Amino acid sequence: MAGSVIKEIEQSFKKPHIVDVKSGDTVRVHQKIREGGKERVQVFEGLVIRTKRKGSLSSSITVRRIASGIGVEKTFMIHSPLVTKIEVVKRSKVRRNYLSYMRERTGKSARLSAVNFDQDKVNYVPEPEVKEEPKAEQPEEIDKAASQDVPKESPEEQKPENKNDAEKEESSKKS
Repeated sequence: MAGSVIKEIEQSFKKPHIVDVKSGDTVRVHQKIREGGKERVQVFEGLVIRTKRKGSLSSSITVRRIASGIGVEKTFMIHSPLVTKIEVVKRSKVRRNYLSYMRERTGKSARLSAVNFDQDKVNYVPEPEVKEEPKAEQPEEIDKAASQDVPKESPEEQKPENKNDAEKEESSKKS
């Protein structure tokens, strides 16, 4: 009983469609970054050296890249709301899940043999359906209805918008 409740809660937080990422893939991870009051999307591109707990809510990937001659690794939770998009750029043939040996490799020895794959098919994620709720009345419709109810003033009752027009009208009435 308790296990089913936990599974239901986990299902509600899981993303409905995710890209199938494997060890050895070169991926581009789009992540939301908040700095002060601003929010932007930062892209981190590198080699997936590890995948963990693929089927669960806590599934994660570790991505490694070389930045300014220094190896940088980041671990991303796949179902995190901060990870907006993951796209597979290249797929390589590997026989392990954890590619820790890639840390010591540089140059030609760090290359992995590429495998042909359908990039569009792998990266396709259908957009979530948005349910539109019927709205009571649009604000524009309310404004139109209100403007029709107001009686229009006669030209004599209309007030001039600026002082020069008012002075001209007064001088024309006197003469």
